[in-house]
Amino acid sequence: MSMNTFGHLFRVTTWGESHGPALGATIDGCPPGVPLTAAMIQHWLDMRKPGQNKYTTQRREADEVEILSGVFEDITTGTPIQLMIRNTDQRSKDYGDIAEKFRPGHADITYWQKYGIRDYRGGGRSSARETAARVAAGGVAREALRALAPNLTVTGYMVQMGPHGIDRSAFDWDQIAQNPFWTPDAAAAANWADYLDGLRKSGSSVGAIIEVTARGVPAGLGAPIYAKLDTDLGAAMLSINAVKGVEIGEGMGAATLTGEANADEITMGPDGPVYSSNHAGGILGGISTGQDVVVRFAVKPTSSILTPRRTITKSGEPTQIITKGRHDPCVGIRAVPVGEAMMACVLLDHVLLHRGQIGENRGSIG
Repeated sequence: MSMNTFGHLFRVTTWGESHGPALGATIDGCPPGVPLTAAMIQHWLDMRKPGQNKYTTQRREADEVEILSGVFEDITTGTPIQLMIRNTDQRSKDYGDIAEKFRPGHADITYWQKYGIRDYRGGGRSSARETAARVAAGGVAREALRALAPNLTVTGYMVQMGPHGIDRSAFDWDQIAQNPFWTPDAAAAANWADYLDGLRKSGSSVGAIIEVTARGVPAGLGAPIYAKLDTDLGAAMLSINAVKGVEIGEGMGAATLTGEANADEITMGPDGPVYSSNHAGGILGGISTGQDVVVRFAVKPTSSILTPRRTITKSGEPTQIITKGRHDPCVGIRAVPVGEAMMACVLLDHVLLHRGQIGENRGSIG
């Protein structure tokens, strides 16, 4: 199976399966001299790990990361960094009934059609368990960004669960870490708790929309045409399991605006250009403007539900299936730190690309 690597200069290869002995990431291109310990990465993995509350899968994984190479005396050496996370709470027997059946909404059928073999124990590489490796790699990217772009911060949060969105007028950055849904709206968090509890008890699931904002992004990241910052961000977010749509800035809503409404007017401020709005999501022509970079992605409902669904067997016979095991009623909750990690990896990659080709920005204003 090829294509398990992403990035240009900061390159991440993830490996491992949901029910294998371990999974992890191999990182190439991290600059030397970056302070890095397992504890720094663990902070982000703890945000994503399962079993933290009743709204996520009850699979109990410590998700403890081990750094096997690329770090000496808590400093990156510039050589490949190998990260490993051991699986400790697999229940492969939960998947015995689906060895010959394809789960609707899952990658079972496409993996079988393409490769002629599939790991039915939790989906193997198609499982959201793979995203733990991305979050670990994102932890490395954050530490490198801290050294190269110290004013840059990446924050993800849920803005919609099923049909229920947040009240943007109640947006509170400090509220995001105070509820199990990583949402900036306290009232929405309370309402979602009751809504999701009902779905969870019925054995069903629901989708969500996640927004990730990077603040303090310098102007000039990205390149025209094939290395656009928004192109790489879109590909990164769409590579996350269960993501079916991505927006940058105004996104699909831009189609409803007039040219006057959509244009982010520019004035000169004491510290450089000032924009009247940010419909562009901080990116123009594939290059960052210096505004907040804003990305949203839609996560579909978890396909593993207790309601019987029609399907077929590998021999083509009609049958029904109920997916047992431990699953997230809203996978969007744990997708928040994954989206943050992918944003951090892409931004670091473009910081390195910009530094390699341009160095300092060449065009001055004022």
